[in-house]
Amino acid sequence: MQNFTTTIGTALAAAFKGAGAAKRAWRITTVLTAAVMVAAVLAGCAPQAAPAVQSPPSETAAKKNSGKPLLRILSSSENKELEPIIDEYTAGQDFDTEFVYMGSIDSMAELRTNAAAYDAVWLASSQWIALGDTDKKVKSQKSIMTSPVVWGIKASVADRLGFTAGKDVTVQQLAEAVRQKQLTFAMTSASQSNSGASAYIGFLYAMLGNPQTLTTADLHKPELEGQIKSLLAGVNRSSGSSEWLKELFLQGDYDAMVNYEAVIIAANKSLTAAGKEPLRLIYPVNGLTVADYSLGYIHNGKPDQEERFKRLQEHLLSEPAQRKIAALGRRTGFGGVVANPDPAVFNPSWGIDVKKVLSPIPFPEPDVMMEALQLYQSAFKKPSYTVFCIDYSGSMESNGGEKGVKAAMELLLTQEKAQASLLQAAPDDVVVVIPFNSKALDVWTARGPNEFPALLSKIKNLKPGGGTDIYDPSANALELLRSVDQNRYVTSVVLMTDGQSQGSFKTLKSKYDEVGKDIPVFSIMFGDAQESQLKEVAKLTRADVFAGGKDLVASFKKVRGYN
Repeated sequence: MQNFTTTIGTALAAAFKGAGAAKRAWRITTVLTAAVMVAAVLAGCAPQAAPAVQSPPSETAAKKNSGKPLLRILSSSENKELEPIIDEYTAGQDFDTEFVYMGSIDSMAELRTNAAAYDAVWLASSQWIALGDTDKKVKSQKSIMTSPVVWGIKASVADRLGFTAGKDVTVQQLAEAVRQKQLTFAMTSASQSNSGASAYIGFLYAMLGNPQTLTTADLHKPELEGQIKSLLAGVNRSSGSSEWLKELFLQGDYDAMVNYEAVIIAANKSLTAAGKEPLRLIYPVNGLTVADYSLGYIHNGKPDQEERFKRLQEHLLSEPAQRKIAALGRRTGFGGVVANPDPAVFNPSWGIDVKKVLSPIPFPEPDVMMEALQLYQSAFKKPSYTVFCIDYSGSMESNGGEKGVKAAMELLLTQEKAQASLLQAAPDDVVVVIPFNSKALDVWTARGPNEFPALLSKIKNLKPGGGTDIYDPSANALELLRSVDQNRYVTSVVLMTDGQSQGSFKTLKSKYDEVGKDIPVFSIMFGDAQESQLKEVAKLTRADVFAGGKDLVASFKKVRGYN
């Protein structure tokens, strides 16, 4: 991934020169361009269901013990749910499959540098394949299924807003509900997640009256900033992963989320099974985007594997397999139309109409997309109020933690460096640092980028020493955030520690219950950190734990997608 960091700019420039015949593909690709720019900072796949520890950069399904040849597939993690369908098929074949799951960004990088290790690639969007396949090894590429990016609004809230099942709803109507403080929603970060970026571009097109082509001049129209900021002000929780967002939603009490249709269908199944009200799916008529799931063969001079791949692909596109895939909430028909849909899956009472042809918006050219994402990060998104609790215990000096923390914070607080990875702060962002060892040592606050240099100086000058108590500074952070207006800021705590903590979890739980706000406490774990303690904190606050490992800087960047 580090090598990928140094080459991404050149690679993208070369890729985009080939517009011409592939213009339509590149337009869709731009939805993902922002995430590509943060590839170096997002080493590892998207976080799994909260409050589980962050998954490693890749996850390989257990190899089959049948002794048959393995068709090795580089895959997006969303395809895990389809493994039983594939296993059922391969049980009667002369081969088995081995899935290696990675996030789309890492999969693209892996395709660029290590394609020979795989026989096939199956990603959420064919455009990741187009960007990663610089050696043009991928062939026989076909979409297996699709899923639009939609709003899922709690049924009672949707009824109150007049968004009845089957009614056309515009982005402007959703924005007005947010402006009237009648609707809040969770959404993945547009600068880290395909679903977030897709939704955001849909918002822009709708706010600008759906121009035939979105231009840089459009993005700087005076009226747009107020409109888009007003809509994004409704975000109450953010994340870097669509699946993680679903799990968060199921754990909490939220009005709505923006996510893939298939993910919201899965959420509704869990909600109804638990006796809770489901979400009503809203398809913005003037801002709809769609993701495909494309499977392609990687040509590495193995004719036997190519023949096996073709059989598998043919099976997945067959009517029996497509029916099973549709039963999992994926669309399988042309234009998103599903023939003979199961109403228990594509439930009409949830607002799903699978007979209506999907009409997604066009996406802008790469330079316009990048400008849009820069504006999202620095001007349009809801400001964040983040408290970093940084471990300065004595062991930090000997295990490299001190250097890692300071390097990470330098990246986040030096705006010239942060901008290159779409991590720059907005003018209203607030960063607070609570350094700690066996107790909270101080509280340093920077309101906006102009105050970041002074904060960074304090971080660099403090020396480690003493023991470790993660609960005291975390409780202090929650107390500090008690008075912060969550209608104005996305609030969160980022706890980093390298050792087994002293102190008591009860201290933190008591403060969390007392404050009574939805404030996640994320943890970055490295060194000899006690995993069970950090998972306990994550479970309490509906957050996540990130394995820092040797690349603490990457972990800090990763967690920024959640605030």
